[in-house]
Amino acid sequence: MFRVFSDGGSRGNPGPSAYAIVVTKDGKIVHEHSEFLGIHTNNYAEYRGLIAGITEAIKLGAKEAEFIMDSQLVIRQMTGQYQVKNADMKELYNDAKSLAALIPKVTFTNVRRSELLIPRADALLNEEMDRHR
Repeated sequence: MFRVFSDGGSRGNPGPSAYAIVVTKDGKIVHEHSEFLGIHTNNYAEYRGLIAGITEAIKLGAKEAEFIMDSQLVIRQMTGQYQVKNADMKELYNDAKSLAALIPKVTFTNVRRSELLIPRADALLNEEMDRHR
């Protein structure tokens, strides 16, 4: 099974932003990626990270994937617990839902920042933002 850890952030809200993903299969890291996004909100960066993670899982042929984030808001929106009210976020949400539907078995899990590989994803996104100061 694939587990995809993603994190997004901005320095300021909005401010310089980035996301990072760490993809594992059977407990081994198979892919890492980070990207600077320019000036955006934290929620925008979180969604872009999730979309990048879903896209990578599809490229790797995932039939089952767990998407793990420290963003409670994004996870609760993806699981239907919260509605997406912001028009800009609605488009990103719809993109994420459409992509996730291409993977037969998908789960979304919210964890604290300190758990699992979220610290690795957080470090990658901060390195990305530091490169674009």
